[in-house]
Amino acid sequence: MERIALKFERSEKVIFENIHIAASSGKIVFVKGNNGTGKTTLLKTLVNILRIFVGSLFIFSGVVKINDPIGFSFKLEEYFGPTVFDIDFLLPYTLALAIIIVILEVLLGLFLLIGFKPKLTIWVMLLMIIWFTFLTWYSAYYNKVTDCGCFGDAIPLTPWESFTKDVFLLSFILIIFYKIELIKPIINFKNQIIVSLISFIVSASIVYRVLEHLPIIDFRPYKIQANIIENMIVPDDAPKDIWNYDWKFIVDGTEKIISTSGEYPDINGEFISVETKLIEKGYEAPIHDFSMELNGEDMSDELLNEKKLLVFVLYNLSKSNFDTSSELITKSKQAIENGYKVIGITASGIDMQEEVKNQFGFEFDFYTCDETALKTIIRSNPGALEIKSGTIVNKWHYNDFNKIKFD
Repeated sequence: MERIALKFERSEKVIFENIHIAASSGKIVFVKGNNGTGKTTLLKTLVNILRIFVGSLFIFSGVVKINDPIGFSFKLEEYFGPTVFDIDFLLPYTLALAIIIVILEVLLGLFLLIGFKPKLTIWVMLLMIIWFTFLTWYSAYYNKVTDCGCFGDAIPLTPWESFTKDVFLLSFILIIFYKIELIKPIINFKNQIIVSLISFIVSASIVYRVLEHLPIIDFRPYKIQANIIENMIVPDDAPKDIWNYDWKFIVDGTEKIISTSGEYPDINGEFISVETKLIEKGYEAPIHDFSMELNGEDMSDELLNEKKLLVFVLYNLSKSNFDTSSELITKSKQAIENGYKVIGITASGIDMQEEVKNQFGFEFDFYTCDETALKTIIRSNPGALEIKSGTIVNKWHYNDFNKIKFD
């Protein structure tokens, strides 16, 4: 911090000016001086700067995820799933937990800014950030979850970036926690209650709206007007992944490890094993895990070049909401009459596909795709996409199937 200055509002008395503070990583900085020289005022200023920063960051993080609570619930499913913490009993409650967390983030940030119940607020913040710091460290160290979802799809962060962000945030919250008595309300208690209630109602209303329809802002590569074909292209000059290969051999009775960038070592010995490690991530296309397979053959190129294509996305047929199946059938027939090719796409197996087709009378073919990719495409199961020559023209939640119209 450079050139810090502060003076009393009601007088011209300067408390301090041209103050420069530098704190290196791992260093402890002491500020000392005689009584009345501005140490407490400086500390108040620092705490309030951190108060604004932490409160605003919590609000921003919550608002971004309020826009897409289903996406955040998918991230919680990863953490609770068998490949990470294996907490199966929490899996049915991921959406409810996601809603609680995102609204709580907004409210906590607001509470800190307006000074509502500061002790309770900072305690809850501290517990949350300790938990999140552990999650991001675990993800980074063991490479379990590639994106923590801290800021939804708006600002993707690598695991180590997420962990670093949480460490800084934890340190800021600890400073506020240590000097919590310096957090004073900026409005009276009655207005605090009113502002808090309004914020809760607005947050809950947005959550309800996006659950019943689709996210208000789509940050994903499958947003309307995005061209799937273009988003799958990897430029010829794009940086490639850099890998390290540790080859283990027995040479003259001694174990020997030889490292290369991928080529097989020129060595006389008995090969034992090889271990690979990603050193530097290369370019990855925005859409890299999408396919439309039929009987084991990828039909993406053919389908994405259709002039008019209507795709019903049912990422998991065992969890799909079929209450609107009659509307789905009606719209599929109307699409065909208007010259559209109509298909379904799912991650479920052929047996489940045939069962659903026979049960509900779907006349279109099902293609298969990775479930994670389908969840990314649209936050609705089922949902619908209108695609023209690879470009997504429109998207509909199943509650909005009645709004589907064809030109």
